[in-house]
Amino acid sequence: MIEIIDLVVFFAFTIGIVFLGASFYHKETSVSDYIRGGGNIPSWVVGLSILSTYISSISYLGNPGMSYEHNWNPFVFDLAIPIAAWIACRYFVPFYRNQDSISTYGFLEKRFGRWARVYASFCYLLTQIARIGTIIFLLALPMNMLLGWNIITVIILTSIAIIFYAILGGIRGVIWTEAIQATIMIIGAFTCLIIIFFEMPEGPQQVFSIAISNHKFSLGSFSLTDFSTSTFWVCMIYGIFVNLQNFGVDQNYVQRYHTTNTLEEARRAVKQSTWTLIPVAGMFFLIGTSLYSYYQVHTNLLPSEGIKSDYVFPYFIVHQLPHGITGLLIASIFAAGMSTVATGITSSSTIVLTDYVKPLLPKAKEWHYLAILKISGLIIGLLGMCIAILMINVANILDAWWKLSSIFSGGMLGLFLLGFVSKRACNVDAAIGTICGILIIAWISAFEWLHLPNPHIHNYLTIVCGTATIFLIGFLACHLRIRFKNA
Repeated sequence: MIEIIDLVVFFAFTIGIVFLGASFYHKETSVSDYIRGGGNIPSWVVGLSILSTYISSISYLGNPGMSYEHNWNPFVFDLAIPIAAWIACRYFVPFYRNQDSISTYGFLEKRFGRWARVYASFCYLLTQIARIGTIIFLLALPMNMLLGWNIITVIILTSIAIIFYAILGGIRGVIWTEAIQATIMIIGAFTCLIIIFFEMPEGPQQVFSIAISNHKFSLGSFSLTDFSTSTFWVCMIYGIFVNLQNFGVDQNYVQRYHTTNTLEEARRAVKQSTWTLIPVAGMFFLIGTSLYSYYQVHTNLLPSEGIKSDYVFPYFIVHQLPHGITGLLIASIFAAGMSTVATGITSSSTIVLTDYVKPLLPKAKEWHYLAILKISGLIIGLLGMCIAILMINVANILDAWWKLSSIFSGGMLGLFLLGFVSKRACNVDAAIGTICGILIIAWISAFEWLHLPNPHIHNYLTIVCGTATIFLIGFLACHLRIRFKNA
């Protein structure tokens, strides 16, 4: 039975965050303030914001669910972060700080024309709507267990609360609330892990002995020839490409590069977030592994009809944690999810304004642009809410999200790299590469969605194949065009 203290802790935190984010409303008097936060936010706050954006409720609930059911294979994805972060600090951060537009995709229009910007930004919006929906659904799970409310009702109420403070406070409100949320979610997860350790009859070592005997710490097969399953190398390659995309062409991250005073502060924010991310991500996987060991010992505590892996952590929080701690943990899950959803809403509304509205209405007044930012944020949030409702019957949320992300964003990085690396590639070369990349992405995706025979390529590699195809075909088309022109 849920105690009143859990509800007090949870609702006090949630209401406080909503009002904190909304309190920045009167400070956002211009479009620049709304999307750049004045350009004077401290680097440590931006670093915590990046951390909070990365570790959403997908990580908070999806990662424990994966390690509970399988092993630490998805953790390989996080091990690729330092590679992407180093490249970002070396190349991406200074590059974007020198651009005259806050939009990540303005560069593509300069290189290849209007169509390239529209293509990449549209892919980004699709990815964000899918991500927002996935996170809102995962936020609803513990609340469904805590209060017993209908999960669709929880999804709707949660969406309204997050949309409210995201569209009022702008990027400044989002970043400062994210810094607080990052702290709360780390404290909550660590508290839960310690409780699991000392609830084991033989102490913390029993967690590891049971997990090791059942191969729960495995990072996956190290086969160099198998690309049809989630091997170590498939996850590592996928992680490098996705994290490069995150730090290099994801508006969520790029927009934060513009919120600090200097280039060095922006780089410092990326570095701080990176070296915090790996141990924090590992902690979430360890929670799932610890829960596996815990329920191997306490078999009578799980429902007799069984439970889906994504529900195990919320079930533990609601039924096995001391009262008060339950409220803290659910608040920390909300912290993880609210921050990422709010980020997705503000960054998506920025893209709608800069990439679609301003080119059509270049002489509109400032208050018109501010209104459009808020209206588009509302629409993006509501679309994400609809996706969350559709997620109710999905078997494994983390797996579903990775696949959707690969499909929707599979070509963005390749187009950017072509423009960044090849100075001679032109509009036609990029168009040919993009068309080929889209066809490759559709081909790989069709095998699973249409239940066709496996092409010996794992769905995680969709983004890798799409990126490589666009870059290589575009580069080859450029080379052939110049060669025939000079012949």
